[in-house]
Amino acid sequence: MSPIFDCRDEAQLLTGMRQARQAIARGELVVLPTDTVYGVAADAFDHQAVARLLAAKGRGRQSPPPVLVAGVTTLRALVAEVPEPIERLIEEFWPGGLTIVLPAQPSLSWDLGETRGTVAVRMPAHRIALELLEETGPLAVSSANLTGQPAGITAEDAQGMLKDSVAVYLGDGPSKTGVPSTIIDATSLIGGTEPQVRVLREGAVGRAQLRDVLGDLLEPDPGSEADASADSGASPDPASSAPEPGAEPAESGVSATSHAIGDGGGTDAAPEPAPAPEAPEPGRS
Repeated sequence: MSPIFDCRDEAQLLTGMRQARQAIARGELVVLPTDTVYGVAADAFDHQAVARLLAAKGRGRQSPPPVLVAGVTTLRALVAEVPEPIERLIEEFWPGGLTIVLPAQPSLSWDLGETRGTVAVRMPAHRIALELLEETGPLAVSSANLTGQPAGITAEDAQGMLKDSVAVYLGDGPSKTGVPSTIIDATSLIGGTEPQVRVLREGAVGRAQLRDVLGDLLEPDPGSEADASADSGASPDPASSAPEPGAEPAESGVSATSHAIGDGGGTDAAPEPAPAPEAPEPGRS
């Protein structure tokens, strides 16, 4: 069985981090703690490693994983543009439990799955995750569980499900909250005729918190009068009728433009983001 390193012990932390870096460089999988739930990680630019991640969880290419980054500079390199309202959200909620779907930078050579030209990105608020990201670069990360099972909230939980499909397990005790990140789709803010931020999955950051920053740019709350009026009369927009997340979230994958969240939580499927306006699909390696 692949080893678990208890990163609360300094000696195990140093050894575990070294082995985790080496495993990522070899295209293998690593389980790591985050501020939400445990995640299973692969080099985002190694398409074979990403395929291993999806296979380990029992998911297909229709549920691409999100990408965790060590900071905003890396985000800017991965996406086509960061709109000003998203800058405000990042200032307020990063690092933390907010995953943002934006059109991907078209020049990137990677293959996360059927992304339809988008990428879901988050900066976690966890020292071990951030340290590893600083050393490896962006990681494709999904919740550390089998599809359909609860997200792992300890390294032992993850090991019990993923076994030897993962090379290294980094433990840091139980997840503090076990609540997955909130996922928002902000693709329509770039070139969209009706800019609006959609909540694909509610989680660590509530709608009220998002509305405090975004105001009317956030879609109406479900069941509100504004939501009822928006639904009445007009023919549905294909973007707004994208399916909600599958039965499995925690980190989640979205079908169609599925994006598994790198932090898991509950189920493993993330809601489907609206297609990016005219955004070309990222190149494949």
